[in-house]
Amino acid sequence: MKRAFPFIFFLFILLLVACSSETSTEDDSQETTDQKDQEEVVKNEDGLKEAPMLAELVQAGTLDPVQERMPVAEDIMVENVLEEIGQYGGEWVFPWAGPDDKWGIGKATEEALFRFTEDGDSIEPNVAKGYDVNEDATEYTIYLREGMKWSDGTPFTADDVIFYWEHMLIPETFGKALYDCYYSVNPETGEKVRSEVVKVDDYTFKVIHEFPSVLFLERLAIDNKWFFAPAHFYKTILPEFIGEEEALKVANEWGFNDIDALGEWTGYYYWLWPERPTLRAWVATNDPQSNRFIMERNPYYFKTDAEGNQLPYLDQVRLDKVQDESHYLLETLAGNINLRMFPFKDFTVLKENEKKGDYRVLQWYPPAWSSTGLQLNQTIDDPKLRELFQDIRFREALSVAVDRNELSEILTNGLGVPQQASVPENLPNYQEGWNEQWVEYDVDRANELLDEIGLKWDADKKFRTFADGSELNLVIYQESKGESQIGTLQELLKKYYEEIGVKTDIKIADQGLYFDLKYENKIPATTENVSVVKVAYRPDTLVPLRVITPWFGHYGLYNSSNGKEGVKPEGDVANLLEYWNNLTSSTTPEEVNQWSDEIIKLHQKNQWVIGYTGPTPTLVVVSNDLRNVPDGIVDSDEFRGFGHAKPAQFFIKE
Repeated sequence: MKRAFPFIFFLFILLLVACSSETSTEDDSQETTDQKDQEEVVKNEDGLKEAPMLAELVQAGTLDPVQERMPVAEDIMVENVLEEIGQYGGEWVFPWAGPDDKWGIGKATEEALFRFTEDGDSIEPNVAKGYDVNEDATEYTIYLREGMKWSDGTPFTADDVIFYWEHMLIPETFGKALYDCYYSVNPETGEKVRSEVVKVDDYTFKVIHEFPSVLFLERLAIDNKWFFAPAHFYKTILPEFIGEEEALKVANEWGFNDIDALGEWTGYYYWLWPERPTLRAWVATNDPQSNRFIMERNPYYFKTDAEGNQLPYLDQVRLDKVQDESHYLLETLAGNINLRMFPFKDFTVLKENEKKGDYRVLQWYPPAWSSTGLQLNQTIDDPKLRELFQDIRFREALSVAVDRNELSEILTNGLGVPQQASVPENLPNYQEGWNEQWVEYDVDRANELLDEIGLKWDADKKFRTFADGSELNLVIYQESKGESQIGTLQELLKKYYEEIGVKTDIKIADQGLYFDLKYENKIPATTENVSVVKVAYRPDTLVPLRVITPWFGHYGLYNSSNGKEGVKPEGDVANLLEYWNNLTSSTTPEEVNQWSDEIIKLHQKNQWVIGYTGPTPTLVVVSNDLRNVPDGIVDSDEFRGFGHAKPAQFFIKE
């Protein structure tokens, strides 16, 4: 099946095109149906327009004309605008906490090889122009945009894909194991086999799987969105090319103590560094450690609107460092921030100040299983806690010990429905009745379960102990993004749990420490929620493929290290991995759905993630002069948060 999305430019808008055609190729096994979305077409490349700040550089002779900076006319990508064709100028005020807060702006500015469509049901080319896939989904031919350039003007070609594959992905240059999407699974043995990536020509490459991989592009759009890197840049910093001693000098010049840190930050969090060329709409211009970090428009960005205006509309993104989380809200209420996401708990104060702050409050919908809940680390290094957490009776006890109605009123104004963590009804793999599992508030039942487990009371009958009389202490970690106070949810859980004798402590860890503790298997419990659009799209928080979420702890490390490290999965956790392998080796969408259901049913059976209240919307606060920002879309990490709203078409309306 061939799906290509060429973007043809001419001087004036002639027509809207929607066409599909069938052709034959020498390979009879390959279906080759061409498809085109409805796209605006303009007469020729001379109709391209650019921002005034770039036009001035062209006039001064310091920048090439716009038509020389863009892909060839038929390969330029047209980005549909939401409301209207925008105006050039202005900035996106994007407060952050510094480089540790990298993912917010990272996801907002991301340019993936393939991205999800607006409804999330399928993928579409983005950096790529199109693709072919053979009949049994073992060979994908991917086409790039001819004439496309990196932000420094260097041509972007298939060589940049092959370089990334051979010199960065396989050798794990940025400290990440090879992503799951690059393996196909033997349906007979369950063995994972690494795929091949080969160059066809300057603008074409192939990904060849030994076994069928029907979800390869969807997985690629999640696992490894930027399947490319500027070879000309990395050849100047990687030890493979310049030697260990010289690479260490480069690392020190960049402020890193070792080569590994240089590889991680420039290879994985690369959008923060001005020296590193990019394909994104905005490019870093100064040190990300600065109090004000600026990203400016990329003169070589490969997209336009339907009238031939090179995107983005906004001149820059301004990231001001914020020392305290509360400042985000205060600055927004004062009208000093033009776009920001907030949790639902801020709904009342944000709505009350809409007119004063000159903004509107939009609601996006996360695919969350709950808005409040608890995860218990099934592999925590303390053997007594591990045995307790793996006992399903303990999880049930902590579930029924909480008054969900009270929690809902206090934390969500009653809008978060009292329920169990479960797949929402409007998402794939919904299971009837799951949301009612273990939801009745029943302290007697909780105590009965703890007695059955063998947990005793101390001499004062205040707190429970392990069967041998040793202290039992449940430590819940809260990840901090600048706030210093323990959250209301954690306070309430502590109250409920201690009413049944489970001594509970709350600890706050900043993002860096929290990340380290998670990878070291040192987080016993956390209030992280699960948010998954589709198991097949992103199993990371549901299946222990790597270290990603606390409930499965080092089961993920065992899988990602091929058994060299971590904790070997057993029982239903091992079944999760088996079912995932079955899913990834499926040859039809029906099989994919079948194994997705089986994975979800294991979660329903075990309730590894406990939930107390149903999901609530994400609040998106937008200044009234910022336009083309959508309302009511899905807010998910799979779709990249603000990135799913296509920020290159945001603009300030005067």
